[in-house]
Amino acid sequence: MREISQKRRVWGWWWFDWASQPYHTLIVTFVFGPFFATVAAAWFLGTGLDEKTADAEAQALWSLGLTVSGLIVGFGGPIMGAMADSSGRRRPWIVVFSILYIAGSAALWYTDPQGTNTWTMLIAFGIGFVGAEFALIFVNAQLPGLVEDNEIGKVSGSGFAFGYLGGLVALAIMLVVFVEQAGGKTIVGFDPAFGLLDASTLEGTRIVGPFTAVWFALFMIPYAMWVRDVPTGRAVSFRAALGIIVKAVKSVVKRRSLGAYLFSSMFYRDALNGLYGFGGVYAALVLDWSIVMVGIFGIVALISSALFAWIGGKVDSMIGPKPVIIFAIWVLMLVITVIVFMTRESLFGIALPEGSALPDIIFFVCGVLIGGMGGTLQAASRTMMVRHADPETPTESFGLYGLSGRATAFLAPALIGIVTTWTGSARLGVSPLIGLFLLGLVLLIWVKPDGDRA
Repeated sequence: MREISQKRRVWGWWWFDWASQPYHTLIVTFVFGPFFATVAAAWFLGTGLDEKTADAEAQALWSLGLTVSGLIVGFGGPIMGAMADSSGRRRPWIVVFSILYIAGSAALWYTDPQGTNTWTMLIAFGIGFVGAEFALIFVNAQLPGLVEDNEIGKVSGSGFAFGYLGGLVALAIMLVVFVEQAGGKTIVGFDPAFGLLDASTLEGTRIVGPFTAVWFALFMIPYAMWVRDVPTGRAVSFRAALGIIVKAVKSVVKRRSLGAYLFSSMFYRDALNGLYGFGGVYAALVLDWSIVMVGIFGIVALISSALFAWIGGKVDSMIGPKPVIIFAIWVLMLVITVIVFMTRESLFGIALPEGSALPDIIFFVCGVLIGGMGGTLQAASRTMMVRHADPETPTESFGLYGLSGRATAFLAPALIGIVTTWTGSARLGVSPLIGLFLLGLVLLIWVKPDGDRA
C-alpha cells in the first residue's frame, strides 16, 4: 500500500471536524434544539400550563437530554479509550460511534410537530450525541501522532476552524433550501427542498436530522481514506481497561498541573457547553426568535468561530494555549454579564425605547463573541491537553479529558434550571455560567503552560 503523506493525513483528520460539526451546529444549537424546545413548550402549553411554566418545562426536558447523554460519554469514554490505546486500534471504535451518529440524527425526521413523541426523539437525539462525542474522543487522540509538538496548536486550531466552516456551510444550505418560515417558504422564498417537502408539517425543519446524517457519511470519506491506525498487536480486556483507568486517575493526583487542568476545563467547558446548548433555545423561548432568525444568528456565530479558531491557533503556536484560554474565558464572562443585565425594556437598568431593536443587535454581537471565543477556547484546550497527555496512551488521556468535561455535565443545565425556576426568569437563569467560568479561571493558576509530561 502506498505511503500516505503527512499532509493528506492532516487533511483527513481535519475532514472529521468538517463532517461531524453539523451535529453540534444544526442539531444541538441552531435548528433542532430550538425546534424541539418550541414543540415541547407548545405541547406543555396544551396540557394547561401557562406560557412561562411551559417554557421552563421544555427547557428542563432539553436539559435532561443533554445531561444524561453527557454523563454516558464522560464515564464510558476513558474505559474504551484505555482498550483502544492498548491495541492501537481506534478506527473500529470510530466506525461504531459513527453508526450511532448517523442513526440517531436520521431518526429526528420523525419528530412530531404536535409534540406527542418528544421523549422518543430526545432518546434519538441522545444516541446521536453519544456517537458524535465518543468518536471525537478517539479522533482527538490521533492528533499527537500526526505532527510534531510545535505544530499541534496550529493543526488543532485549523481543524476547529475547518469544522466551523463546515457547520456554516451546512447551516446556510439548511436555511436557503429547507427550513420554512411562517409563510411556508425558506429565507430566500423557495418551497422547502424546491417543493419536495411539506411545509405544513414542518418537513423542511425536520429534515435537519437526515441531512446531518448524510453530510457526516459523505464527508467522512477523506478521513477514512487518509487516516490510519498503528496497531500494537496487543489486546486488552474490559477488566484490564478498568485497571488502566484507576491507575490513570491515581496519576492525576501525583501530577498537579494535569489535575488542575482537568478540573479547570471541567468547569469552563461545562459553562461553554451551557452557552452552546441553550443559546438557540434562549433566543427561541425568551426573544421569540423564529428558527430562521436563530439560524441567521448561527451563521454569524459560525463565521466568527472559524475565523477566531484559526487566529487562535496561530496565537497558540506563538505564545502557547494557556494565555489564549484565559483571554477567551474573560470575554465569555463579559458576554454572559451583558445577557443577564439586558431585557427588551432596559440595558444595565437604563430604559430603552419601546420596540427597540438594540437587544436583538446586542445578542447578535454576543453571538459573534460566543462563537469566536468558544472556538478559540476549544482549540486551545485541545492543545493544552496534548501537552499533558501521556504519549504512550493518548486515547486514555483524552478519555480522562472527556470525563472531566462530562463528569459535571449536569451542572450547567441543572443550575440554569434551578435559577430560572427560583427567579422566574430565563434571562437570569444563565447567570450561574459566570461562576463556572470563574472557577475554571482560578484553577488555571496551578496549570503549567507547557504541561507536565516530563
